[in-house]
Amino acid sequence: MSLTDGVILIFILLMLAYALYDEFGMNLLKGKTLLKVQLKRGNRLDCLIFVGLIAILIYRNLVEQGAPITTYLLISLALIAVYISYIRKPKMLFKTTGFFYANAFIDYRRIKAMNLSEDGILVIDLEKRRLLIQVTHLDDLEKIYHFFLENK
Repeated sequence: MSLTDGVILIFILLMLAYALYDEFGMNLLKGKTLLKVQLKRGNRLDCLIFVGLIAILIYRNLVEQGAPITTYLLISLALIAVYISYIRKPKMLFKTTGFFYANAFIDYRRIKAMNLSEDGILVIDLEKRRLLIQVTHLDDLEKIYHFFLENK
């Protein structure tokens, strides 16, 4: 196995660890999940460019008759990237002491203000940062509102 194959394998393992953490790890951390809300997907163009670049590398490896393991590793990397960007659904998990947003845990005590924009975007102001939360279904905003009222 070459250095290139080793680096690709490390990236595959890191992306798999991220996908497993996102799907299962956040549910297990910080106590019981009280509310789970699906969020809108971000810009998928970045993944398309990434997969396109990987496709170019696969083509070059096949034309130059490179190692077959490199081709398999590149295909695996592309498949995991497609899963993370297109198949996996981003979510927001509400726990008893805080919530997970963008895979980071935010304590409820850090919230300074909350507003709802006219377009249906929930704006949460933290100490130094502002979170813009776009839910897939507008009914979920009402669920979040009721959750905050019931769990002050």
